[in-house]
Amino acid sequence: MKENMKDTMKKVSEKAKKEVKEHKIIEEFREFIARGNVLDLAVGVIIGGAFQSLVTSLTDNIISPILGCFTEVDFNSYALNIGNLHLKYGAFLTDIINFIIMAFVVFLIVKFMNKILVRKEKNNEKTKQEPSEEVKLLTEIRDLLKENEKR
Repeated sequence: MKENMKDTMKKVSEKAKKEVKEHKIIEEFREFIARGNVLDLAVGVIIGGAFQSLVTSLTDNIISPILGCFTEVDFNSYALNIGNLHLKYGAFLTDIINFIIMAFVVFLIVKFMNKILVRKEKNNEKTKQEPSEEVKLLTEIRDLLKENEKR
C-alpha cells in the first residue's frame, strides 16, 4: 500500500512539475508578445500587407494599362516563348514597379519619422540645456541656505 501511495505521489509530483513548466513557458510567451517591438512589428506587417495589395492594384489597374496603351497590349501579358519555356517578363516588370513604389513609400515614411524624432530630440535638448526661471530661483535659494548653514 505504501508503494502504491509513493507511486501515486510521484505521478502527481511529475504532473505538477510539468504544469509549472508549461505555465512558465506561457508566461514567458506572454511577456515576449507584450513587448512593444513585437506588437509594432505585427502592426507593420499587417499594414504592409494591406498596402502591398493597394500598390499591386495600382500597378495592375492603372500603370500597366497606361503603359499598355502605347503598345495596345496588356503590359502583364508580355512574355518570351522559347520552346516550352514561357517567360512572363511583363509580370516581372510589374513586380519591379511594385517594389519601387513600396520602397519609395517606405523611404518617405522613414524620412518623415526621422524628421519627427530629430525635432523631438532638439526640443528635449533645449529643455535640458536651459532650466526654467523657477528652477533657477530654487537653485539660488538652495545655495543661499547652504551658505547660511556654513556660517
